[in-house]
Amino acid sequence: MFQKILIANRGEIALRVLRACKELGIQTVVVHSTADSDAMHVRLADESVCIGPPPSRESYLNIHQIVAACEITGADAVHPGYGFLSENAKFADILAAHNITFIGPSGDHIRIMGDKIEAKRTAKRLGIPVVPGSDGAISDEKEAKRVAAEIGYPVIIKASAGGGGRGMKVARTEADLEVALQTAKSEAGAAFGDDAVYIEKYLEKPRHIELQVFGDGAGRGVHFGERDCSLQRRHQKVWEEANSPALNAEERARIGGICAKAIADLGYSGAGTIEFLYENGEFYFIEMNTRLQVEHPVTEAITGIDLVHEQIRVASGGGLSVRQEDIKFNGHAIECRINAEDPRTFTPSPGTITHFHTPGGLGIRVDSGVYSGYRIPPYYDSLIGKLIVHGRNRVECMMRLRRALDEFVVDGIKTTLPLFRDLVGNPDIANGDYDIHWLEKYLAKED
Repeated sequence: MFQKILIANRGEIALRVLRACKELGIQTVVVHSTADSDAMHVRLADESVCIGPPPSRESYLNIHQIVAACEITGADAVHPGYGFLSENAKFADILAAHNITFIGPSGDHIRIMGDKIEAKRTAKRLGIPVVPGSDGAISDEKEAKRVAAEIGYPVIIKASAGGGGRGMKVARTEADLEVALQTAKSEAGAAFGDDAVYIEKYLEKPRHIELQVFGDGAGRGVHFGERDCSLQRRHQKVWEEANSPALNAEERARIGGICAKAIADLGYSGAGTIEFLYENGEFYFIEMNTRLQVEHPVTEAITGIDLVHEQIRVASGGGLSVRQEDIKFNGHAIECRINAEDPRTFTPSPGTITHFHTPGGLGIRVDSGVYSGYRIPPYYDSLIGKLIVHGRNRVECMMRLRRALDEFVVDGIKTTLPLFRDLVGNPDIANGDYDIHWLEKYLAKED
């Protein structure tokens, strides 16, 4: 087991990893920018190192400063959390060159899954169902028209190196295709420095369902069930739940088995999430995230397994602590992402939190790194906390969520709490009857 882990992140995920390390008796080091000197994870860590000014590129994305912090403090491993350098293959390679363990997959696996086209090819080879589309990057408009005609309109054009909805355009007819292709390539080049795009069949009313998987790097793989992440705004997840209201036990076992076998065959090490669009009983691979997900607590709630403990155990060479038959699914869990944003316009709302009170009671968990008097800096993601609620079934979970939202108080800034109070009372949400377009349509009607 590791002696000292450096946590290369900030906010609630840094605090989440720190707590797991302490439970395992591992010393902790956190890095921080000058803007985060009074952050909760800095206060609670055994050691902290300031690595630069507020801009991420000069601090949390500064690989050399983070490696130097490891060497200064004697950290033998790095946990990257999510975001920042968590899916940076170069970072993983540099750590390995310095004999520091990256708590995550190999740089090669990060590279494969970070390229959307290569990831799709790999998924197909491993037996994972994929969305019909081009086999690789589209070279020109002529090829785009040929592929679109073969798979049928509507189609969606996606950036190969993309994410978060950038470089993504829908063409419903051939007449739309030229503009969509040019726009997607332009956005992809500007956002990612790579204008390569590919084409897939556009599904009209799919759900976004992801499978939590783990590999030991030596040919064993397991899955921890699915999460439904269909409630999204501009391709950003807002509300996640496990298990999905749309799946039954048979479907869960079928797709879970496919994903666990794929991870084993790939020789993958650590946590990963295989993401699908799901429509009419069929799963279609869209991407794989080679890191811990923001929404991992709902999986922990229904399985009773600490996924960060599992990450650390696998990275240290201890292998997986569970077999597939050991993983049981108990009840239902929902996570709401609480952002420092205007609940109607979603404009960021940095500032000082004058009062912060979290709900409590059976089945309630709040992951947050903020506190009363904390000043939210304007430089980073607006997520300030996650409310996770667990119940014996979905009805109980929704009732508990409603109560927890009523208890949650954040004063001094605007947050998205009012949005969740609206959603929890909506009949479609209560019935689990929604897809990836539902929230956008709901918000448009509210305006």
